[in-house]
Amino acid sequence: MRTPRWKALGGALLRVLAVWAVSSLTLLVLAAVLPDFRLQASGGDSLTRTALTAALGAGAFGLLSALVWPLLVRALLLVPALVLGLLVFFLNGSLLLVALSLIPAGRGQTTPETATIVAAAMSAASSATSTFLAVRNDEAYRRRLVRLAGRRGRRAAADRVPATPGTVFLQLDGVGHDVLVAAASGERPLMETVAGWLGSSHRVTEWHTDWSSQTGASQLAILHGSNEDLPAFRWYEKETGDLVVSNRPSSAAELQRRAVARTGDDGLLAQDGASRGNLFSGGADQVALVMSVAARRDRRNRSRAGYFAYFSDPANATRTAVSFVAEVLREIGQALRSRCRRERPRVRRGGLYPVIRAFATVVERDVVVAAVAGDMLAGRTAVYADLVAYDEVAHHSGPGHRDTHQVLRRLDRSLALLAKAARHAPRPYRIVLLSDHGQSPGATFRDRYGLTLGDLVRAGCGLPVRRRAGRTPSGAEAREAARAALGRPEGSADGDRRGAQPVVLASGNLGLVSFPDVPHRMTREELDRRHPALLGTLAGHPGIGFVLVRSAADGAVVLGPEGGEHHLDTGRVIGADPLAPFGPGAADAVRRTDRFPHVADLMINSACDPATGAVHAFEEQIGSHGGLGGPQSRPFLLWPTELTPPVPDGAPLVGAEQIHRVLRRWLREGDGPEVPVAPRSHRVDLPERPL
Repeated sequence: MRTPRWKALGGALLRVLAVWAVSSLTLLVLAAVLPDFRLQASGGDSLTRTALTAALGAGAFGLLSALVWPLLVRALLLVPALVLGLLVFFLNGSLLLVALSLIPAGRGQTTPETATIVAAAMSAASSATSTFLAVRNDEAYRRRLVRLAGRRGRRAAADRVPATPGTVFLQLDGVGHDVLVAAASGERPLMETVAGWLGSSHRVTEWHTDWSSQTGASQLAILHGSNEDLPAFRWYEKETGDLVVSNRPSSAAELQRRAVARTGDDGLLAQDGASRGNLFSGGADQVALVMSVAARRDRRNRSRAGYFAYFSDPANATRTAVSFVAEVLREIGQALRSRCRRERPRVRRGGLYPVIRAFATVVERDVVVAAVAGDMLAGRTAVYADLVAYDEVAHHSGPGHRDTHQVLRRLDRSLALLAKAARHAPRPYRIVLLSDHGQSPGATFRDRYGLTLGDLVRAGCGLPVRRRAGRTPSGAEAREAARAALGRPEGSADGDRRGAQPVVLASGNLGLVSFPDVPHRMTREELDRRHPALLGTLAGHPGIGFVLVRSAADGAVVLGPEGGEHHLDTGRVIGADPLAPFGPGAADAVRRTDRFPHVADLMINSACDPATGAVHAFEEQIGSHGGLGGPQSRPFLLWPTELTPPVPDGAPLVGAEQIHRVLRRWLREGDGPEVPVAPRSHRVDLPERPL
């Protein structure tokens, strides 16, 4: 039953008065405890006069926040988005100084530093009050969600939104199947919302990634139907001399262009879709924090508008800024605790990492969650969003560490918020949870053996090796997202690409070696003539599980310890099968990658302990993914029971391209819209340019 208009207006007026009263009381309390903040004339005032002054100040601050703040944020869109979040306190304090200057007789006075504190406290108090009042009233709560989503002038009213169900795909980056099940189990589960779904409305299954078990390969296939010729997170292309790195804006745009050209299809989200926080757009018209469009500078790039939509509400901005600072301090404290306890394995967590972690676990999470809530309130048909918080923390703390448990709890609260938002949407929504990969634990290759993969390759080539092993930088997804938010240029390419020096790249526990002076893929025979000790050095090292090389005589060959060989073209195995420790699907995954045009001269997978699933990352990560071995290859898919199962009982669910087909089928179910595959003559609306 629709609430009468007079009753709705009366309720809204009462809530405004309540927020005004709380803000006025907050001003009075702060004036009493802060020495540099006063609301009285120099000669003193009565309590009534002081209260009136507080009410005037709170009212002026509220009006300025409602009217001026959105204009300030829009004017500052040219400022890097992350910097905008850090400017919140300064802007809020400036508005309070203006509000106090409007109080007659100079009764409202403070210093700029104190104004920042007072403004933050008032924003927090008013936000808490409006939230408390909203949860007691469904219509008010819906409007609160609209403000949280930061949307103004939403598209058509509810009666113009289709009655068929919409679908929200939420990707919990890096959360493996076993991690999710454990977090949703027990008397006091870490993820209570997920536990409730599993106990009633949803089912979960694991799926198996391709050899390249990382976000770039998985998400490109999930959203665009193909990850063909994507051998790793980063790789070297001989014909251009360029490095492709999946999470860099220019690379992501080119990879998306190639996928669209290959499939002739714009993507999973091309029909009334929204893409939030992803590497690729999926063909969506509505995008926010999407890497493949971050490099654009034309009017079609609305990725940065996601920041404006969120930060245009000063309460959102204050809450996120406070949480950002708290997360930086939390990471510093957790890193110090890890060192004091001498935990092993451990990697360095200093430098900019606390800021990057806070961006991934606070700023990106808040903006993405608000955008998804707004998409549901707008009645969009399909939404795909990536929450990267767990993946970022697990890289540096480990996938099963107590630090990641806290992240899982906070992610679960975000899921609960979105589930509640769905109940206020103008159409029913089906929420599908999935992950793009898991993470495997283990000490880094450098920490375990005292040298990097690059050092080992150089030694096998007879080249000089540094006396002290250097560090291989982490390729975590959040780093480039934060760089894009800051408006910084793309990171420098790693690897020496000059002359005959081998280019050695790392993607988790998957290593790639290319020789740039040879225009084609080098064969085993050519490598043996040029560097006779290289293949034996690599295959015989205890930290190496197997090496893929192309033989002119035998085709694709996998080399392993103690002379073991697996000839992929014929299935012939000599000695111990080097792929046996990696499971029954390993040969198919490696065989598929071998045919890619841009596969490296050598593809190297670290060793894996079959009992623990531990691997050795070639990057500085103690929770890693990118190759084969352990939980990294076993993500999850959790779906509502009203949808058909992804595959028949007992059938394996293998490869991100199959996940794309499942999600596309689910969009068609329940009288939902057909998601057509465009003909191959479809023109690509992405720039044709080299990386």
